Amino acid sequence: MSKIGVFICHCGENISATVDCKKVAQEAANIEGVEFATDYKYMCSDPGQTMIKEAIKEKGLTGVVIGACSPRMHEPTFRKACAEAGLNPYMCEMSNLREHCSWVHDKSDTTTEKAIDLVKMLVAKTKLDKPLNAIKVPITKKALVIGGGIAGIQASLDIANAGKQVILIEREPSIGGHMSQLSETFPTLDCSQCILTPRMVEVAQHPNITLYNYAELESLDGSIGNFKATIRLKAKSVDPKTCTGCGICWSKCPKKKIPSEFNAGLGMRTAIYTPFPQAVPNKPVIDKANCNYYLNGKCKVCEKVCPTGAIAFDKPDELITEDIGAIVLATGFDVLKPDFFPEYGYGKYPDVITGLQFERLASASGPTLGEIRRPSDGKIPQKVVFIACAGSRDPAKGIPYCSKICCMYTAKHAMLYQHKVHEGESYVFYMDIRAGGKNYEEFVRRAIEDDGANYIRGRVARVYEKDGKLIVRGVDTLMGAKPVEIEADMVVLASAGVSNCGAEELAQKMHVSYDPYKFFAEAHPKLKPVETNTAGIYLCGACQAPKDIPDTVSTASGAAAKVIGLFSNDELTREPIIAVVNRIPSHDVSTCVGCFMCETACPYQAIEHEEIKNRQGEVIKTVARVNPGLCQGCGTCVSFCRSKSIDIQGFSNEQMYAEVMAVLAD
Repeated sequence: MSKIGVFICHCGENISATVDCKKVAQEAANIEGVEFATDYKYMCSDPGQTMIKEAIKEKGLTGVVIGACSPRMHEPTFRKACAEAGLNPYMCEMSNLREHCSWVHDKSDTTTEKAIDLVKMLVAKTKLDKPLNAIKVPITKKALVIGGGIAGIQASLDIANAGKQVILIEREPSIGGHMSQLSETFPTLDCSQCILTPRMVEVAQHPNITLYNYAELESLDGSIGNFKATIRLKAKSVDPKTCTGCGICWSKCPKKKIPSEFNAGLGMRTAIYTPFPQAVPNKPVIDKANCNYYLNGKCKVCEKVCPTGAIAFDKPDELITEDIGAIVLATGFDVLKPDFFPEYGYGKYPDVITGLQFERLASASGPTLGEIRRPSDGKIPQKVVFIACAGSRDPAKGIPYCSKICCMYTAKHAMLYQHKVHEGESYVFYMDIRAGGKNYEEFVRRAIEDDGANYIRGRVARVYEKDGKLIVRGVDTLMGAKPVEIEADMVVLASAGVSNCGAEELAQKMHVSYDPYKFFAEAHPKLKPVETNTAGIYLCGACQAPKDIPDTVSTASGAAAKVIGLFSNDELTREPIIAVVNRIPSHDVSTCVGCFMCETACPYQAIEHEEIKNRQGEVIKTVARVNPGLCQGCGTCVSFCRSKSIDIQGFSNEQMYAEVMAVLAD
């Protein structure tokens, strides 16, 4: 006989503002099978939990229904309280009276009636609950970090320094990401390479880190604690074990005029190359799309001059498989291509460049060795206009969000320009200044007040060329929308930060959610900012949204802490809310007919084949079996099962039917 306890929480005023909680408790007490019902202002507090524990012991409750907020918030709290009182934690259910009722309705009698119905449904379900036991799964204590920018580097080092094994994969020839392209970093103006390069070298030399550059994730199977990752090691056409990085090959390569990705297209590289002098690993790769040998079967100059015989033209891509316990996504971001803005003349006028291109001009390792020079003629520009929000916060262009870093790096660019071209003039067109970080506001004030950058509040309508000058036409909204025209030698666009190329495909491959702009989505923006809805996969850096370096490093360490916490146990305790194939109790025979529609539908490859044998040991049929270590309880197999042989533990068809009938019975 069921003895259900019902506990209604006011949730402060979140529920009680529109629902008569006392009446809900009174009505719940009259439901068949309910032994005890009460209400309390904060049921999740210590006094509230004590109330639940005492009722379980004194009334001999066989099940508990909590009418409160979302189960995502406090279900673990209440289940733990029930377990401490001696009740199986999976005999505790939560009726969501906040999100499903009080927050979506005005105060009225019908709102309270709905709350009563929601409680009735869960009482009916709880009567059919069965004690369940948590699943214990062994953990593979090896992490996979995807992306070798500063986020991936930080996460890898934190995990490795905790004594855990890490595999770091980077799709480019070198780790470093966008940070390696920067000249200085705000708000301290310290050299980017000076603070990044030692960390890159540390990654390459760390005994607990295996670095695969020029590599991508091919596929991912399994679940938290027991992933199986297939990694594609793209053919570099150079044997890294034999190569010494002497540089003879790229100095002799005849294909020399390929736009350098590292220099944002302003400099040139050869077909065999390392991206930049501080690259890690500092071994070249061959760009097959531009190499003469791969294009027409001729050349092989690099092979002829290589003193160690490291060139391997015919070496194919290699696929390797690794057992992984957790994954950190640190794939970074990209910069919006400014041809998105024909009104600014990017691509038409060579002296209209992006902020990233300006970084390369200002960098000592850049194409001009740190001198600010115009791409068109190599002359030093005497007047530069910086246009902030070039794409960001522009719903008409499809990018309504703020890219966060643009205000700060535009101030930095104006400052760097004034430091290098003392007699030059810099102008910044801005919408408003967003400097929400430590010492950020002071940094912007310094650019304006100490370094003489001229800030104009207003948007630029058009950039065009006249008599060899770039004419920037906009308005000054602080002067009453006064039209402004500036003759500039160079225009720098603070382009929006956008999701990385291939982010959507990677998210689908890993079963990770993403937002409309193809940034990866966290499980909860406040309580789980570095976790995804796929257990065991964590996020950090600008793959979530545009971030500056301090935020990127912070989230990387946060993701690493989650991985280290997971690896601190030998076994993973998982929820038993998984699919099961039903059996006829009297015969212990599966009701499955062996169509395996469930296998084709399962996104986690959790369906296995089980052979049913007769007394002679002959296989008479093959049925489905659910691997509890892989199943995530999504329920897809249940909907596909033709013979209705699969149920979700804790959410059986019988329980769902009972919930519906509890409401219809009235």
